[in-house]
Amino acid sequence: MPLGLSQKARGIAPSATLAIDAKAKAMRAAGENVIGFAAGEPDFDTPETIRDAMKEALDKGQTRYSPVPGTVELRRAIVEKFKRDNGLTYDISAVLVSNGAKHSLYNAFFALCDEGDEVIIPTPCWVSYPEMVRMVGGVPVFVPAGEKENFVPSAAALAAAITPKTKAFMLTSPSNPNGCVWPKATLQALADLAVQHDFYIISDEIYESLIYGDHAHVSIASLGEAVRARTIVVNGVSKTYAMTGFRIGYAAGPRDVIDAMSNAQSQATSAPNTPAQAAAMRALTMPQACVETMRKAFEERRDAIVAGINQIPGLSCVKPDGAFYVMMNVSALLGKRIGGEPVADCAAFATALLSHAKVAVVPGNAFMAEGYCRLSYAVSMETIREGLQRIEAFVTSLT
Repeated sequence: MPLGLSQKARGIAPSATLAIDAKAKAMRAAGENVIGFAAGEPDFDTPETIRDAMKEALDKGQTRYSPVPGTVELRRAIVEKFKRDNGLTYDISAVLVSNGAKHSLYNAFFALCDEGDEVIIPTPCWVSYPEMVRMVGGVPVFVPAGEKENFVPSAAALAAAITPKTKAFMLTSPSNPNGCVWPKATLQALADLAVQHDFYIISDEIYESLIYGDHAHVSIASLGEAVRARTIVVNGVSKTYAMTGFRIGYAAGPRDVIDAMSNAQSQATSAPNTPAQAAAMRALTMPQACVETMRKAFEERRDAIVAGINQIPGLSCVKPDGAFYVMMNVSALLGKRIGGEPVADCAAFATALLSHAKVAVVPGNAFMAEGYCRLSYAVSMETIREGLQRIEAFVTSLT
């Protein structure tokens, strides 16, 4: 048999978000002054008490393998977190700790999907959802929703996407890339469909603490026992506590699904980082004032970046209700030129913006949203102001 990559490997696209962030960092390393709105990573320092917990774990010699599902202490803290924050009651055996929420999601797709099984994904969507589904042999089925719907599909659109091959629904609220928060009524409609048609819901709730205005997070698993029995709730510590590099995520759900996810993890990666689990336990059990401090800062940044984008001629955006992303509508500028170069689509816009204005954004086609670019406002207010000035100058230079 000839050498070569597998068909699955050849079919997987690299993460556009990470690729653009890497390019921006390389430009900075080469001495260029680049403003980065690409990566979804809080710019705050990890709270000191969390860092101390990891140091203490190291000093105590907690450097060996933990049980594959995670330490008993951390899983107990997660059980208490679900009860406290989401009104959900789980046994410790229904909780699995993984190497980041991204790993939890992959474990869930792997445990649920056979070849050809369909997973419904509302769009715009995070870049990794469709690729993960394809990696395990599943088929992503997209349900688009635009600005008029605040990027949340209607109950009728959700129902129309269901087929006999539907195995799961990928829910994310608050959303990456657009910051939309699903109304409780729409969540209830989805829950009813899942029960009626008997499919799973994978609920990515990693941004649950970052919600603004009068909105509140509702975990779909809290809407009744029937939907809870079909829901895998995924969360983690990366966004809420500025712990992206610790790589600790977790999932809770039906015991048979969690067991299958744990079995897969045992063969692929074994247990997550042991001292990082001690840090995550501290994060979940400490006083949560720092979480509110960061949330307020993100809300102020959201207001600033939304106001700034909407005052630039040719650009617009909808104010997001959660997370730390905004979808900038660039469709009115497509077809213009800069320095003789055509700006034919959002990818060309993002490329030209980085080359000419030294501002990194992610083109919307990475999220199934042509005509948009995603900006992360997990950066300082000073960076937002400077970035907006550069974007305005770039837009003004288009002919």
